[in-house]
Amino acid sequence: MKWEGDRQSDNIEDRRDDGDGGGGGGGLPFIGGRGIGLGTIAIAVIAGLVFHVNPLAILGLVSGAGGGAPVQTQQAPNRSTRPHDPAEEQLVAFVRTVLADTEDVWTTLFQAEGATYRKPVLVMFRGSTRTGCGQGQAAMGPFYCPADEKVYIDLGFYDTLRTRLGSPGDFAQAYVIAHEVGHHVQKLMGISAKVDAARRGSSEARANALSVRLELQADCFSGVWANHANQMKQVLQPGDIDEALNAASHIGDDALQRQARGTVVPETFTHGTSAQRVHWFRQGFDSGDIHQCDTFQARSL
Repeated sequence: MKWEGDRQSDNIEDRRDDGDGGGGGGGLPFIGGRGIGLGTIAIAVIAGLVFHVNPLAILGLVSGAGGGAPVQTQQAPNRSTRPHDPAEEQLVAFVRTVLADTEDVWTTLFQAEGATYRKPVLVMFRGSTRTGCGQGQAAMGPFYCPADEKVYIDLGFYDTLRTRLGSPGDFAQAYVIAHEVGHHVQKLMGISAKVDAARRGSSEARANALSVRLELQADCFSGVWANHANQMKQVLQPGDIDEALNAASHIGDDALQRQARGTVVPETFTHGTSAQRVHWFRQGFDSGDIHQCDTFQARSL
């Protein structure tokens, strides 16, 4: 991915030196809260393998989508106050650049629809940190909190993505950010609130099915971003889309269930199969059209 020298976003909170980010600590994160993320399922399956816990039970506690106005949280310093490893600082520059690309693309697309794009803040942290959705932890992987409209990421997740989940490459890393920003787009479009309302009072199977469609739409939105980012700045290099598709295929519910327990239970899916995640990212990328991402009206996923 070509990114060096491009604009970097200032909508960053660097909490890497904040210790546990405000305390709160053990146990499973976001119980009773709201937080949605691509990395959550990846880390959940690893936790399941280590602690012999069904990863979908973990997902049931930490996934969901909330609506309403943003919750005001204390603004952390824009930059960390202590020097870090040069390799990590290179990664920070990459994250800031990808976030800027999402800002440019979605600002343009919202303007075309006669709307205004409200930019999310991306929070970099280590270990755990306070969020508008409760106490967030690195073990969740990257996630989006609709209550405070912030994307959260512990940069150590990228090591997990590369070494434990078989998804190397900088565009795979960009896809992670674009997916979480896709959840922010859903929040701004009122989709998340409608899904959250529909899930309340629904059966577990129905609620899971709605979650699948929400996640697949975020994948499609990340594909739309890739399409327009390339049109605007020619960011793509040979193999980049394959990196994103490879990452999507490794975090499908069927792949994670098969890895964790050797069997697949479709009615418990919350994020979609590998094939579905690949399909909807490709749909967004090939079309470049947000209107082609209506997973909720699609008869077949």
